Amino acid sequence: MPNCRRRPLAVTVAFMIAISGFALMHSALGQLNRPGCVPIAQREGREVGCYILVHEHLGQLPQGPVFWFLYTFPNRAAAEEVKRSGETVFEALGKIWLAHVGDNGVKKRGGERAAEIGPLPVQPGVSYAAVYMEAVFTPGMRANVHRHSGPEAWHTVAGETCLETPEKTYLGRAGGPPVIVPEGPPMALTATGTEVREAVVLILHDASKPHTTLASDWTPNGECEKYLKR
Repeated sequence: MPNCRRRPLAVTVAFMIAISGFALMHSALGQLNRPGCVPIAQREGREVGCYILVHEHLGQLPQGPVFWFLYTFPNRAAAEEVKRSGETVFEALGKIWLAHVGDNGVKKRGGERAAEIGPLPVQPGVSYAAVYMEAVFTPGMRANVHRHSGPEAWHTVAGETCLETPEKTYLGRAGGPPVIVPEGPPMALTATGTEVREAVVLILHDASKPHTTLASDWTPNGECEKYLKR
């Protein structure tokens, strides 16, 4: 009789553990399979993921080569003091950044230049908007196949990311050359290597179009699998 009383309780506990495990797995899969970044307000205490920090209109860009410059500052006040029209200040990966998209040769008093990325493949006469993002992926995390309505570029701070497109496979590593992907092609992103991937990301997109859309017209060949550490 005592055993009969304990058995329903044991079954109930096992059932609750199974449900909890399923909920956690579902949450993790949702995190892995996001087609793009979500607003930073949706972080909800999670460090891992891809988060939109700022989305702002830039208008038409200068004629000639266009570059993306990143500077770090000791605090936001110092960055705001030297910020010019069209530049953006944001916090990502525990640092204060100032981003400039435009002509080459920009210098910022009080800031340390972290990256000079370009030239970016932009089109004359197009009004652009900039989406700045923080991306933190654990090795093996993937994003759904998607495309952008303008070039995408990464400044990798830590770890490694592989991006496969129909024409080319890109590999972004901390300390290595920046990744610059032109507008249009479908792409499949995978965090590779053995370290957590941390990056500041720019999508410089046609302001009249969504910056990111899902793509169902191409299936990756698995080129990034060779960079996964098993």
